[in-house]
Amino acid sequence: MQKFKFFRRDENAMELPINIVVMLVVGMVALATLISIMPTPTKDMSVFVENAGLRGSTLEKGNSIIVDSRTAEAPFAITVVVKATDNDGNPVRNANVILRGLGGAASNTTDASGITYLTTADSARVRLDPNQNEGTMDLKILADGFYDYEKKDAVMIIKTR
Repeated sequence: MQKFKFFRRDENAMELPINIVVMLVVGMVALATLISIMPTPTKDMSVFVENAGLRGSTLEKGNSIIVDSRTAEAPFAITVVVKATDNDGNPVRNANVILRGLGGAASNTTDASGITYLTTADSARVRLDPNQNEGTMDLKILADGFYDYEKKDAVMIIKTR
């Protein structure tokens, strides 16, 4: 006849539940670590060119700058106001905004309201060739947590006679 063995007095019977608890805790710590190193989801942003014009003059609404033929003969400076928001209308802060084209370039970062003023520097002024009646500039915006925004022909410069 076989003798019954009671688990109350057996020390090995307690190892199985303790091992399961230890493996569960270690697994949860590993999962929490994995989730914490995952990057935050990336969102889209909406960008608006609100005002544009020659530097030192009144800025007009929209993304077009009209210059007369005398101004267009020499390199000239422009100012463009850009606003960046997320899809919910919240401002995108500290985004790097770059405007370039037609031999000129400007860059700045957005403020707390998502707005930035881009003004071409004296060394990077815009110019239209003598036979060129219009030209465009490209806009690029980089912000943490958002997809990069790139818009070709974001600002148009038109020469009048």
